[in-house]
Amino acid sequence: MKKFITFIILIACIPLASFAQQQTSEIRQENSAKFAITNAKIYTVTNGIIENGTILVNKGIIEAVGTNIDIPSDATVYDYNGGEVYPGMIDSGTQLGLMEIGSIEESQDYDEYGNITPQMEALTAVNPNSEAIPVTRVSGVTTTLTMPGGGLLPGTAATINLFGYTPDQMYAGSKGLIINFPNSRRSWRQTQEQADRAREQALEELNDVFDKAELYAEIEDADDTRYYPEMEALATAIRGDMLMYIEVNAAKDILSALEWVENRGYENVVFTGVSEGWRVAEELAEAGIPVITGPVLSTPTRSSDAYDAAYKNPGVMQKAGVKVALRSGDTENARNLPYNAAFAATYGMGKEEALKAVTINAAEIMGVGDSIGSIEVGKKANFFVADGDPFETKTQILNVFIDGYLVPMTSRQIELYEEFLDRKPGLQKYPVTEN
Repeated sequence: MKKFITFIILIACIPLASFAQQQTSEIRQENSAKFAITNAKIYTVTNGIIENGTILVNKGIIEAVGTNIDIPSDATVYDYNGGEVYPGMIDSGTQLGLMEIGSIEESQDYDEYGNITPQMEALTAVNPNSEAIPVTRVSGVTTTLTMPGGGLLPGTAATINLFGYTPDQMYAGSKGLIINFPNSRRSWRQTQEQADRAREQALEELNDVFDKAELYAEIEDADDTRYYPEMEALATAIRGDMLMYIEVNAAKDILSALEWVENRGYENVVFTGVSEGWRVAEELAEAGIPVITGPVLSTPTRSSDAYDAAYKNPGVMQKAGVKVALRSGDTENARNLPYNAAFAATYGMGKEEALKAVTINAAEIMGVGDSIGSIEVGKKANFFVADGDPFETKTQILNVFIDGYLVPMTSRQIELYEEFLDRKPGLQKYPVTEN
């Protein structure tokens, strides 16, 4: 039965994949190797705001930013007449490209069998033709951290730009080991004693795995050492060659994770989730561990908390001195990242810091700040043009550029909207004539 369902899905997806590849082909044919954005209000993020500015791009790299810039005669010019240009937003936590239809198992590729599968790479499983990708990028989100899920060590996440024929073309330059840190929250089926016991067992398993991985990292160059893919993936992170993304949320668990990291001596660590970070913001700041938090548009973790606890969480941590990036925590609706940032801005973070949280902070935390996250000379041309503040729902995104390519401003949602905006009867009715 599953094979039959898979066959039907593949047949159904053929025209969609063909359409997506056709769109990508058209982009690459129409893209100019050299172009300039002119008469725009440029939010560089790292170097202030430039009024009536110009951005010169050559072969996907920003060559100049500012005013009074000489534009080569062979450059295509896009005059936006007061439009606002922002760096492409970065969603620091989704399963975009790994899951298509939640109710169909065959379209989900974010969760492997087993509790310890660190060698499983999300990048390998990314579907460049996912319908959710164009839905996301036309909202100004150009890059995401796509993450596997499930289990204690579910795999390796990857940053991807939302444009390309293949996963390798989409790869934005960094990967990270996902660790679901043992949590103390109990389900409705458990007593607190059972939940505490389960947490202790999970923590023992985590320590046991990392003890073995540290030993493997010490002896892997020995002549008689066998290749062990799980240990190799962990050893890469232990050596500091790859980030560790530690998913942890409850205040008690955050403190436990801080202690675990300190005892292990790991430095290449990022905490993700961190929904109760506001309770232990000072401790996080003192540890110097950056945070990816979200979704901001969520309910409080405890019934006794104020209604806006989740909204204030990023701002409280940021003001305490924690480096904060934001994530939507969504897949189909990663397009809502700007509105997560808007709530964070409104509830204490401020617009400037919220913009950093979905651009340069995210890029620097993920180790790709030298290539994306701001509008600077030498960085990739990942930016979008809007007619106003992208954190406001009324704002329209006019154009999106990824790696210097002008991507089509269309998606399945836009097509459906346009189709039903001005509905007309499907059949022409003619009056009946009598002979």
